[in-house]
Amino acid sequence: MAALDWFGSTVAAPAPPRRRPAPVAAPPAPRRRAKSRRLTPGIVWISVFAVLLAGVVAVNVAVLRANVGVTNLDKQELQLQAENAALASQVSSAGASLKIESSAHRLGLVPASDADTSYIDLAPRASRP
Repeated sequence: MAALDWFGSTVAAPAPPRRRPAPVAAPPAPRRRAKSRRLTPGIVWISVFAVLLAGVVAVNVAVLRANVGVTNLDKQELQLQAENAALASQVSSAGASLKIESSAHRLGLVPASDADTSYIDLAPRASRP
């Protein structure tokens, strides 16, 4: 075994220099694509909900218009019913007077002439002389 000289003047041979690996050239930068306008899922969902909302609004407007039409028809129905009742009353009263007149003719009665007709005032007079 060789003796180790700690304080000896002999210097050990220098270690061989470390070789650094050659720098690797950076890979070429990837080509930048022109940004294409891709629809993201968020935009698609927003569009779908907007279309659905527009559809709901359109349906509500259609129902509102139908209700206004029904209201107008109800008013017209009530007006026609009132007119029918008035006309039925007129027909009934006209028929009644014709029945009375025909019954009077069968009994031998005749209408009075205008010259033979007179009126009596049944209202009491406030001041009598």
